[in-house]
Amino acid sequence: MKKILVTGCDGQLGRAIRKAYEGSGAEFINTDVSEKDDVSALDITNIDAVMKMVRAAEPQVIINCAAHTNVDACEQQWDLAYQINAVGPRNLSIAAREVDAKLIHVSTDYVFEGNGVRPYTEFDETKPVSAYGVTKLWGEQFVKEFAQKYFIFRTAWLYGEGKNFVRTMLGLAEKYDTVTVVCDQQGSPTSADELARAIRYFEPTEGYGIYHATCEGSTNWAEFAEAIFARAGKRTKVSRVTSEEYARMNPASAKRPAYSILDNYMMRLTGSYRMADWQTALDEYMNRE
Repeated sequence: MKKILVTGCDGQLGRAIRKAYEGSGAEFINTDVSEKDDVSALDITNIDAVMKMVRAAEPQVIINCAAHTNVDACEQQWDLAYQINAVGPRNLSIAAREVDAKLIHVSTDYVFEGNGVRPYTEFDETKPVSAYGVTKLWGEQFVKEFAQKYFIFRTAWLYGEGKNFVRTMLGLAEKYDTVTVVCDQQGSPTSADELARAIRYFEPTEGYGIYHATCEGSTNWAEFAEAIFARAGKRTKVSRVTSEEYARMNPASAKRPAYSILDNYMMRLTGSYRMADWQTALDEYMNRE
């Protein structure tokens, strides 16, 4: 029986991973920062704790869904962001190598500067402009340096079971007739279920390396909000603002990529997998929610 250790199992992707593997017969070792029910506590920033758990469990696969994803907070918490987003993946990579496990690590579009004019491929130069992006890129570097068998999946605009943009917009629609949303940041909304399916597809293979894994197609945050309201039957209006206007209203916010559309180029080059269109994935999510 295959053993799969998942970190950050209570997050949006961690939950989607478990759902994607239902009926597979795999044994899951679910971990998060806090222990509860069938979840074991694991601090991925503690190398001794990571090595102890991995040596005891001897998983064939480690899926790292843990991250410090609060982009604004990362600007004020550089040390913590480095610990979780960089040192944590390093520790998991070292442990994975010791027990000959595959490591699946999830990264982000924020590793790019975000001023492009075409979708970023896996071969484009990285140049993060925020604490979140910098620390996530270092996580990638450590995985490449210390893990022997690894997949790095860069994704973007993720939503699933938990706090996310879709649920935030629906919550605001219950209180307000109009919501203010940025209109000049381009990206690809990605369902956690879609990303989890891609991870399950690649996990048994030996097609190691870096993959972009976002839903196909692109939009901006304002249009995404309008699509959510339309599907939910809400009459809430979207007031469009630029990133500069939003920054004036929220001066503590971190710099976001203006253009962070990822091209799933490696998937296309290898003919291995195709992600669903973002609107199709949103339909599935909204119908279920």
